[in-house]
Amino acid sequence: MEQLTHDDKVFEDITYADKTIKGREFQSCTFKKCDFSNSNFLHNKFLDCVFEGCNLSMMKLGGSSLSNAEFKNCKILGVNFSECQDFLFSVSFKDCILDYASFMGKKMVKTSFVNSSLKEVSFSRAILTGSVFDQTNLENAVFNGTDLSSVNFTTAYNYTLDPELNTLKKAIFATQGIHGLLVKYNIKIV
Repeated sequence: MEQLTHDDKVFEDITYADKTIKGREFQSCTFKKCDFSNSNFLHNKFLDCVFEGCNLSMMKLGGSSLSNAEFKNCKILGVNFSECQDFLFSVSFKDCILDYASFMGKKMVKTSFVNSSLKEVSFSRAILTGSVFDQTNLENAVFNGTDLSSVNFTTAYNYTLDPELNTLKKAIFATQGIHGLLVKYNIKIV
């Protein structure tokens, strides 16, 4: 990984745990079964990249660009995505563990979260318009001042959000999820 620019490369079984990588650009690269836990990936660019089966827990991405980055079957505990560049920020997650991550203040229009765990994730002041939470555990996830317009929560579960503190215009909820919208009122639904 000594080069500054990497195009169409596959990185497999690479271990960069606790290491620092700065100022690199990865275009259309695939990372398979890599360990980037506790690493420092400051001011890097990931454009059209795919991460499969990787451990990215506690990875620092300050000043990095994530544009059309796909994460599949990854462990991404405690990553602060709000430190990433806002310009062209675009991510998707499938079969991932994203517990304790933060997307605070991020614009994430039409983001896909599929079959993933998002326990205690912060979405405060994020713009999630048109996003989908499909078979996703949102236990103790924080929605505060979040734009959830047209977001699909139909198969999401364990969420609690306050309709008075968030924008929910045209958001979609299943009947079994209504409790998560009414928790603050301390009422029973049977």
